[in-house]
Amino acid sequence: MAEVAELELFNGERAVVFLLVSRLLFSVPHPLFLEAAALCFLSVAGLLVEIAAAGNLDALCRFRTRPGASSGILLGAVTLPTVLLSRLIQTLRILSVHDVGSEGIAYLNLQYWTVSTGCCGVLLFIILILRQTPNNITSSQLRSSKASKYSSLYIVLYVLMCCLAFAKRSYSGSYISINLLWLLFHGLATVSLIQKLLQSFPSCASMGEALLVSSGLILYFGDILAHTLSQISLSLSASSTIVHSGTQNEVSTVIQGLLLGLVLLPVLYKSVLRICLHFRILKPPAVQLVEGSMNRGIGCSVAFYSSLSVMLTLIVPAWMYFVQDFHVYPALWMPGYLLLFHSVALVMLRVLNFVFTEPLKRLALCTYWISVICASVFRFYNISKHSKTERILLRKYYHLVAVLMFTPALLFQPPFLELAFGAALAVFLVLEMIRIWKIWPFGGMIHQFMNAFTDHRDSEILISFFPPIGLCASSMDVIWVQ
Repeated sequence: MAEVAELELFNGERAVVFLLVSRLLFSVPHPLFLEAAALCFLSVAGLLVEIAAAGNLDALCRFRTRPGASSGILLGAVTLPTVLLSRLIQTLRILSVHDVGSEGIAYLNLQYWTVSTGCCGVLLFIILILRQTPNNITSSQLRSSKASKYSSLYIVLYVLMCCLAFAKRSYSGSYISINLLWLLFHGLATVSLIQKLLQSFPSCASMGEALLVSSGLILYFGDILAHTLSQISLSLSASSTIVHSGTQNEVSTVIQGLLLGLVLLPVLYKSVLRICLHFRILKPPAVQLVEGSMNRGIGCSVAFYSSLSVMLTLIVPAWMYFVQDFHVYPALWMPGYLLLFHSVALVMLRVLNFVFTEPLKRLALCTYWISVICASVFRFYNISKHSKTERILLRKYYHLVAVLMFTPALLFQPPFLELAFGAALAVFLVLEMIRIWKIWPFGGMIHQFMNAFTDHRDSEILISFFPPIGLCASSMDVIWVQ
């Protein structure tokens, strides 16, 4: 039994995390010593929390995580902080050690503390849940209790490193207080989001996957909020209290605006439905059920497509134009004015200009992507419909397709990959909304097609291959927010 317990403590996933984190810590320069120490404490806390959760499975059953899968808490807690710390090291090497106080480095450093604080907040939340459950006298419960106590100590050490990191810089007291409140806000938002994700989509993701997706989303949309508040502050006064890098490129702004609009789309869509029901433009749901699904679907579909059009052609471009100065010659403004979509014309011109900057490479890459997608979709669809191969094995094909699509772009066209992956994620989100809400006429067809790729790990709402896309998007956050 002791040997089994040792094997449970040191599995392959934890060994890989240990090798990656230790390799990164050995390459940290002196100015990032506190950040490296914080990552070390966060890693140990994540390991102890994962051990504690494995010894007390009843405590986390309320979240209905994916059955049969490891919690993955350690991997989810250290992935994004590790990537951001490596990004900090690379940036310092490119500039110099003496430029550690520059605006770009300062904001990248703030992003590191932001995402690590969110992960730390989730670890603390799990510890509180574990301590609320009564402990038994079994060895696993005893080990869980000890691991939970020691993890609290390392979280305290992490908080101490965070405070020292802000205190050692020559900032005013108000600046430090604002940034610490900003970190606290991100921590609470991450805890709230991971609960919402696990409750809304049960049995679809492990705790570590949900943690990685939640921390990535909060980091990304927190960056959008900071960018917006910074522009508002600059428009009201000459100086901005919020530190934000002023070198954000136009592609990142387009991706941010597009994803922000799709996240806000459900709010706009439901508001339009309520208004239509209030003014009796749409009939109540009970009456629609009696009259048939076709009439019900057409009314809701018109509301959905109208909301989507307003969001993508008015609200999103207006936000993009507010936070980013799109430099376009005045002669090119006239078509936009004539079409009453000035900001839309500017955004589209900048995107097309970016795509055709290197037309041979980027159009060839698009052709390659389309070929891989078409071949894989037709092949996997036939396998899932006619083959006796277990559907869970199809996930390995998804991994292969991801490698085939990401590798050439990462090697030859990283900037274009940012735009392409953001556009692909936006299209997938729209298709998921159409499928989940059964928007006529495509909702049923999309659901029937995607049902061929599902397996026993799917929830009632969410398709199981959405978490891998969310994980990829979380990893792309580090590039998108630059």
